Amino acid sequence: MGALRSDAHKIINNSIAAVLPEAAVKKALERKEFYKDVAIVAIGKAAWNMARSAKEVLGDKVKKGIIVTKYGHSKGNIENCEIIEAGHPIPDENSILGASKAINLVSELEAGTDILLLISGGGSALFEKPLEGISLDAIKEITNQLLSCGANIVEINSIRKHLSAVKGGRFAQICGNKSIFAIVLSDVIGDQLDSIASGPTYPDSSTSEEAFNILEKYKVQINEPIKNALAIETPKTIMNCETIIAGNVNLLCESAAKIAAGLGYTPLILTTSMDGEAKEAGSLFATIAREIKTNDRTQFVPKPPCAIIAGGETIVHLNGKGKGGRNQETALSAAIGIEGLEDILIFSVGSDGTDGPTDAAGGMVDGETTRRMRQHSINPESYLEDNNSYAALKASGDLIITGPTGTNVNDMLVILCGK
Repeated sequence: MGALRSDAHKIINNSIAAVLPEAAVKKALERKEFYKDVAIVAIGKAAWNMARSAKEVLGDKVKKGIIVTKYGHSKGNIENCEIIEAGHPIPDENSILGASKAINLVSELEAGTDILLLISGGGSALFEKPLEGISLDAIKEITNQLLSCGANIVEINSIRKHLSAVKGGRFAQICGNKSIFAIVLSDVIGDQLDSIASGPTYPDSSTSEEAFNILEKYKVQINEPIKNALAIETPKTIMNCETIIAGNVNLLCESAAKIAAGLGYTPLILTTSMDGEAKEAGSLFATIAREIKTNDRTQFVPKPPCAIIAGGETIVHLNGKGKGGRNQETALSAAIGIEGLEDILIFSVGSDGTDGPTDAAGGMVDGETTRRMRQHSINPESYLEDNNSYAALKASGDLIITGPTGTNVNDMLVILCGK
């Protein structure tokens, strides 16, 4: 299994490198000529990397900037830019501080200054200013409930947008008649611009009625101030912002396929819109792996050695009290399904390097993973039921640890099948 693991790490490292924001930002700026001074507002897990690249391209044109990113994701000072680290996936006081400073920045800009908005995944939590009458604690509580019951990111962001003064196009309104050029790294399936970081400068397609329906669907209880805020429609027309998508999960999967082919595997990109339950995705991929190993169905999948690739973002229903993330839960579920199989490896990894509230990016499992767990008195099925994938994968030595990568374009799930 050593060769498969070595190849898996090469695929992970090189495919993530292909979607790092530095090159993407520089390429996007090639199509935009700034004739005036520029102010940068960067929000998201990749905000620091995106802002640094923009500063390198624009140089002295950048007069000031605000960078709001996740704790531990800043890598040093950037000239003329203030850096604020904030909470994710739940907003905190620094999320409000960062949004307030961004509002002050754009409100005080001299006439003729352009705004360069750099958006990446995580911005919904990192960039927040509740509507008047709404407390941060109320937003935290609703976010926690929606995360725990398995609401997807589009549903969660639909609620966030209607409770926020900066989401759902409202930040563009705050910018008034100032010109905004937005460069976006997409972490939302289908690149839905009004859901990426909750669309601070993009017209919102969600409605108040839909927001109420989502809360009813998941039985989330709300008070009167929340009801009043949700009833206020978000902007449906934005005239002062031009937007370009500079990177997404399609590029991540295409890069993985190219790297796998170079390593001798026949690649197949199964989907770039994977969603649903994490443990169900793991079980499905385990079933595909068994099919490849035990049946000759080359009309559907390539003959070994092959790499079956999927991209997207799953969800987790929190029924237990353990610790993990969607990629770790996917990997643990897959490990149970491929127990005993030889020359098969499955990994699930978050491109941002952080999976749930853990220091892991995901998990990488093989046919011996569950045996190694049981050697540590861990029942993998019980740990999966308790949402305790982190502890199980740590015991078996199957966690993927990358640290913050500086990008965020969804997750990748891959089967590697050897000869």
